[in-house]
Amino acid sequence: MQEFDTAHVLKPNDARTLRNRGNVKRMLNDYRGALQDLDKANVLEPNDVFILRIRVKVKRMLHDYEGALEDLDKADVLEPNNAFTLKVCGIVKSELDDYQGALEDLDKADVLEPNNGATLTVRGNVKRMLEDYQGALEDLDKASALKPNDAFTLRIRAKVKKLLHDYQGALEDLDKIHVLEPNDAFTL
Repeated sequence: MQEFDTAHVLKPNDARTLRNRGNVKRMLNDYRGALQDLDKANVLEPNDVFILRIRVKVKRMLHDYEGALEDLDKADVLEPNNAFTLKVCGIVKSELDDYQGALEDLDKADVLEPNNGATLTVRGNVKRMLEDYQGALEDLDKASALKPNDAFTLRIRAKVKKLLHDYQGALEDLDKIHVLEPNDAFTL
């Protein structure tokens, strides 16, 4: 971090330095400091998709989902049909309880980058929220095949299996989670 601070003193209006320093602050959980640097970087380089994407991560941590969505919309204009941007749009829309909008973005992301475990997990969770339990299970089964030791995917799938009255299947997923995360309160 000290190197970025020194670089910032030497070149206070360098977007790349501000972007990188903001990203490091984000990783150190200094979200407000990160946002200050990223906002300055964005003024200097308003068409930098990477700055926008880092700001999205920071804004999500600050629970500014509307602001995150604005940055994602700008990123989508600059780099249309990017699977990563669409996936994160789906995540943010689901955080805003716009499940139908989230599903549309996640479907597009899946077409552009099929069999992405993270996209399938999020889409499975969105389908669960839309009460499409069978569709959710299909996505979560695919995601689990791609990432068999992902507790988050297994947790959502256990919920879906319970909703489908597959209690044995739900218990099997919970047992797997218990092995991966022995002290997980949800599993216990």
